[in-house]
Amino acid sequence: MWVRGLVLAAALAAAAGNADAQPASYPTQMVRIVVPFSAGSITDGLARVLADKLAERWQQQVIVENRPGIAGTAYVAKAAPDGHTLMLTSNGHTIGAVVNKNLPYDPAKDFAGVTEVAEVPQALIVPPDLPAKNVTEFIALARKSPGKMNFSSAGLASTSYLGAELFKQTAKIDIVHIPNKGAPEAVTSVMRNDSQLFYLGVNLAVELNQSGKVRAIAVSTAKRSPALPDVPTVAESGLPDYKYEAWFAVMAPAGTPKPILNKVSEDIVGILRNPDVAEKLTRQGVEIVYSTPDKFDAVLKADVERNSAILRAAGVGAQ
Repeated sequence: MWVRGLVLAAALAAAAGNADAQPASYPTQMVRIVVPFSAGSITDGLARVLADKLAERWQQQVIVENRPGIAGTAYVAKAAPDGHTLMLTSNGHTIGAVVNKNLPYDPAKDFAGVTEVAEVPQALIVPPDLPAKNVTEFIALARKSPGKMNFSSAGLASTSYLGAELFKQTAKIDIVHIPNKGAPEAVTSVMRNDSQLFYLGVNLAVELNQSGKVRAIAVSTAKRSPALPDVPTVAESGLPDYKYEAWFAVMAPAGTPKPILNKVSEDIVGILRNPDVAEKLTRQGVEIVYSTPDKFDAVLKADVERNSAILRAAGVGAQ
């Protein structure tokens, strides 16, 4: 009897473990993917591709809801942690926390990672007539005239600022930050040679580079971008430890059950592995990446720490 009871207990424990591993009939209602950016953005486009495919896979309605800004992210942080409210956001999620001390959420503690979705390499664009055709020449030019060259950004809480500031620190050059109201204004500044450097997503830089309106001298990622195959990486160009990319990822409210996080992650990864989806996203200038919830949580925390270190070195504090 004692042996039979032990076997029964073991069977029940195994059954309980399997139940934890497989979320029962998720999703049970409409799933909302909140995008804290306006319609038409890269983030919005990625979310809509995933929403359509997840709806097919889950046989459940999946909608994209645009809630631009801090309010959208705060909405997700406070949502029920049941997997029916997700968020697709960018690495700006980790930057905002560093420059804004009044955020109504903690970017790491109030969210659970699901998976990365894509990365967009940043092209280092310079004026076409700047006497620097590569990173080595740009650094040499900046060192000849410390404090005389400028770099543009779309604001402190942007990839364009953090990427360029890290480049400045790594190269040990003195170039002056000129914040702009957005990427279009920053690009115009470079075209006019009012600014000598701007970090622009390769999806937007390709045409400008081909037309000769700007010159792309490098890309910020560890590998060359298929969109600009002849443009070397910063690491290839003499700064081997340098890498900075814009990433896009799916998150959920903290406290969402791990089995649900795993299911959503696995289903999204399955979609991203679909050749048709991969081709569609690649045409938009993004590079597909994916990870497990645990791995992305580590990326999220590391990114907050890295951005904090960059801003501390730049003398920028939370405002």
